[in-house]
Amino acid sequence: TRMAMDDSGLVIDENNAGRVGVVVGASAGGMTTDEKNLLALYDEGADKVSPFFIPGFIANMAAGEVAMAVGVKGPSKCVVTACASSSHCIGDSLRLIQYGEADAMIAGGGDAYILPVAIAGFDRMRALSRRNDEPERASRPFDKDRDGFVTGEGAGVIILEEMRSAVRRGARIYAELIGYGSNIDGIHITEPDSENQARCLKLALTDAAVAPGDIDYINAHGTSTGLNDACETKAIKAALGEHSRKVPISSNKSMVGHLLGAAGAVEAVFTVLTIRDGIIPPTINYDTPDPECDLDYVPNVARKAQVNTALSNSFGFGGANAALVFRKFEG
Repeated sequence: TRMAMDDSGLVIDENNAGRVGVVVGASAGGMTTDEKNLLALYDEGADKVSPFFIPGFIANMAAGEVAMAVGVKGPSKCVVTACASSSHCIGDSLRLIQYGEADAMIAGGGDAYILPVAIAGFDRMRALSRRNDEPERASRPFDKDRDGFVTGEGAGVIILEEMRSAVRRGARIYAELIGYGSNIDGIHITEPDSENQARCLKLALTDAAVAPGDIDYINAHGTSTGLNDACETKAIKAALGEHSRKVPISSNKSMVGHLLGAAGAVEAVFTVLTIRDGIIPPTINYDTPDPECDLDYVPNVARKAQVNTALSNSFGFGGANAALVFRKFEG
């Protein structure tokens, strides 16, 4: 958050604190705090549980900590929608600005889930890759031999600001956020649904007032699981039609792993930098094409391209879907 605030040049004072808010989330609460205190309870007794356990565990404390750290007092909430959490945080922040409730928002999320109980849980679901002998090549979204995701940890935060406000103060503007789609499958606790994912992408395009053919790049959810990648491919085809075969698509998870609740925000940053720099990040470890995943996934090598409008996808357990549309800022 401090890096994002410093980069934005936005100074919080008594005059604007009430007009700057924060929406940050995670896929769950403070899992490290939870595990540490559960072990203390079982091994040493109740009096060894920290009095800071509850504040350190509840998910909304992330927004509270950010607000206290930077001094904002505007609209705030925590969004928890599994692996779509931080994309929903960004989209909901857009809405708060559009509704006139804030001039700027701190939006994003973080997750630290590499813990024995979490890894065991994902493993029992058969969601994790079994390529333990070559972990650097285990995450291979859209590849025929993909066998699960690789858990990562991280955080991503962006500063959203009403355009006139940002221009007036001479802010460095990376891109415009012009569209947001959000819906839920309502079908299964973990299995994705391509029809409703496609509907989410269409909602984002409609909100942005852009046609499928206007999309120059898609930052995919691309988890490296067999079901997810095939389902997302179907969703992209359904949402973009024939243009789906022309647009470059890549998954950052091939390089950074699955950051869970932080994935959407980190991938939004990747998307914005792709627009700014004109360099599309690759999907690495892509060796064998899958007939079910037959689009352009920018295999293994970054690609220079003019990217004016880009789509970023995030999907989470429980059927939570989010899509963000970014556009190059022309001043």
